[in-house]
Amino acid sequence: MTNPAFKPWILGLTGGIGSGKSAAAQHFIDLGVHLVDADNAARWVVEPGRPALAKIVEHFGAQVLQANGELDRSALRRLIFQDPEQRRWLETLLHPLIGQEIISYLARAESPYAILVSPLLVESGQYKMTQRVLVIDAPEQLQIQRTMQRDSTSEEQVQAILKAQASREQRLSHADDVLINDRDPAWLKSEVERLHHFYLTLRGGQP
Repeated sequence: MTNPAFKPWILGLTGGIGSGKSAAAQHFIDLGVHLVDADNAARWVVEPGRPALAKIVEHFGAQVLQANGELDRSALRRLIFQDPEQRRWLETLLHPLIGQEIISYLARAESPYAILVSPLLVESGQYKMTQRVLVIDAPEQLQIQRTMQRDSTSEEQVQAILKAQASREQRLSHADDVLINDRDPAWLKSEVERLHHFYLTLRGGQP
């Protein structure tokens, strides 16, 4: 039975590609913290049967559907990357829906604080839904190295992704806490535990 007066505060968790954001998020989940991933919310809103998918098909035609009725993401991506106008149309449709999805999922939290993980927390303005921001940071060379190993991509591709994401300065300017993830996984885990104990002492995300 949840206490109606109890409302967890929201921590925004972000970081550039290869920073270790997902690993940090998993440690928080293991500690029992309720967490929603904005990327998952973005997938949920376009599932078959949801109004957003019907609107996308109405706008772009059946070419954006796979044979099984699911959204063909790569077909849609090709259409919107060629045309900024279409990309804006899609963002206008989806961003509010993704926001609602995130809010309703965070509202189910029963932990003292809940986490919104989003690679685009700063760029999308999603940080406004949070009371505190934790940035997982890493030296750029390490980000590139990790991503190349993980995704078997070239350095050029990783550089292109880094350029498209918020600059480190932009992200850090919104940070309340910064975790420099440049050591081993055990160290990351202990740092997350340290932050978790600190967060449990906070009310509304601020000391």
